[in-house]
Amino acid sequence: MDLENLRGQIDSIDSQILQLFIERMHIGEQIAGYKQEKELPVLNKAREREILARIQAEAGEMEAYAYQLFTTLIELSKVRQTELYSAPSRVRPYIENALAAPEEVFPRTGTIACQGVEGGNSQAACDKLLPRGNIVYVKSFEAVFDAVESGLCKFGVLPIENSANGSVRSVYDLLLRKRFSIVRATTLHIRHELLVKPGTKLSDITEIYSHEQAIGQCSRYLASLNGKVRVVPCANTAVAAQMVAEGVNPHAAAISSHACAELYGLSVLKDDIQDSDNNYTRFICIAKNPIIYAGSNKISMILDCRNEPGALKSLLSKISAYGVNTSKIESCPVVGRNFEFIFYFDLDASVREPGVLPMLEELERNSELFNFLGNYAVV
Repeated sequence: MDLENLRGQIDSIDSQILQLFIERMHIGEQIAGYKQEKELPVLNKAREREILARIQAEAGEMEAYAYQLFTTLIELSKVRQTELYSAPSRVRPYIENALAAPEEVFPRTGTIACQGVEGGNSQAACDKLLPRGNIVYVKSFEAVFDAVESGLCKFGVLPIENSANGSVRSVYDLLLRKRFSIVRATTLHIRHELLVKPGTKLSDITEIYSHEQAIGQCSRYLASLNGKVRVVPCANTAVAAQMVAEGVNPHAAAISSHACAELYGLSVLKDDIQDSDNNYTRFICIAKNPIIYAGSNKISMILDCRNEPGALKSLLSKISAYGVNTSKIESCPVVGRNFEFIFYFDLDASVREPGVLPMLEELERNSELFNFLGNYAVV
């Protein structure tokens, strides 16, 4: 038997499977109608276990493959039933209100809040996101939110994730508490340098100042100093450079950038002290109200899932069932609750695409905590 003949048989079987799949989905729709009429939930774990147990018993040596196939079929059926008959969600009106406005191109001007001082990486992110923007510097990440909340600034820029040192949890916490929307993002290549006052030698240094993220990104270099230098966290890498430049301590140094060396008149004692050259930080641009600008193709959200076997897999299956790629998933422990986690998700999708909004509704219905952070473009 030749290959073309075998492929022909496969094509014929696939056509039969497709017709049976469509028939199965239509019957599932009828079941959903019955459940709605009788006020029954879509989820019926006992029935799912019964189906999977029967399939495993009948599949013989293909048991493992059959189990995966029918798990997917059941998930697709539940997704379709939920689309047709479900209680209203909170995320739908939130997104529909944003989509009701005419689609806009992201502006190049405006007032934007930024934590730190001139010369910081956040300022560089502001310049990239809003090339003709007016930057307002504030002292903390929360103050960025406050500036936008008060109407002082239209936008705010914050670091959200570093390739070497992970997510900036404090920013995620603020997004969760304050219900702001991410409307844009950008990524910067971060290089760290050891800056000192002119004439200071390495042997003179007793203290190094920097932001805690930069300290983490330069951990190997700092460890090479063998504990002879005190490392002091501060608000921002540019603030660290400013403190060294304006301070009276001749033994202080800062982990900061080359731009800050020029800006504050410092000398570069050692460059590229970050652990990895593959060191990138993603910055987000926030706004008070949800705005979905033209070209938005990234979705961010925070959610939890039940603390039980297979719960996370079920969430990922729902996303996969809609053909959406999960580009980031990160767990974060819930403070005060043992072994319980929330998850940060990034999806490669737009809410303008068919099926994406129903998918988000399904995720919301299956999570006690669900926070849609925004649909935006990364530039």
